[in-house]
Amino acid sequence: MSAATATAATLATPDLPAVKRRQQSAWSAGDYAVIGVTLQIVGESLCEALDLHAGERVLDVAAGNGNATLAAARRHADVTSSDYVPALLDRGRARAAADGLTVDFREADCEALPFADGAFDVVMSTFGVMFTPDQDRAAAEMARVCRPGGRIGLANWTPSSFIGELFKLIGRYVPPPAGVKSPALWGTEPRLQELFGATCTALTIDRRDYVFRYRNARHWLDVFRTYYGPMEKAFGTLDAAGQSALADDLVALAERFNRATDGSLAAPGEYVEVVMTRRS
Repeated sequence: MSAATATAATLATPDLPAVKRRQQSAWSAGDYAVIGVTLQIVGESLCEALDLHAGERVLDVAAGNGNATLAAARRHADVTSSDYVPALLDRGRARAAADGLTVDFREADCEALPFADGAFDVVMSTFGVMFTPDQDRAAAEMARVCRPGGRIGLANWTPSSFIGELFKLIGRYVPPPAGVKSPALWGTEPRLQELFGATCTALTIDRRDYVFRYRNARHWLDVFRTYYGPMEKAFGTLDAAGQSALADDLVALAERFNRATDGSLAAPGEYVEVVMTRRS
């Protein structure tokens, strides 16, 4: 191997632990719970798609502030909620207490889940595990802790969705780490087959929309810029001119997806709702 080839190979191989540390810092910034709580309907829909039964052992992976967690607990499942951001677990814990729900909250990395093989009847994640840097390892861990014949459920943004386009836009200003696969690939059937085809069967994919509803596009930007950690971090890396240009482009993006005609924002964000069965 030539020196140039070796250098290129090194540059294309990401330092995944370092990427994960940066991601954890980004998701710990701002206050994602302010954004996350608006997505509650997605967790409810996923639990119905999974035909969740009372008494089933459920693991919510990369649970954030607990949307799918609470949806499962309301269906009287025995729920474990896991995330690697302690502050988000604290927000989920407070929500569960307010609703009088019993949930086991566990700090955990989705690429190294601290649970036994086959410990859960249902393993799920809504807009969470898709952001892991080592996608194959995270998928393998989800399958490992799901019992044979159990179900795995996911809600993932698609590449052409509002959020998929948002990350592409931010990536033009703040390039993502070289060699790391796009999170939006989790919103495509070919990648899902690569990740789970060997461990799961009966894969069903339904395309759905979550509608982002704000007073207007600028209001949406103000909320996300303040509370959505990855966006806050992106703005923090830019000078004043760059921040202004990014803000204008983000508003234009929101307006492109906006279907409201009364001056407010109602921007559909496409995602895939995925249900599969763990192979026996």
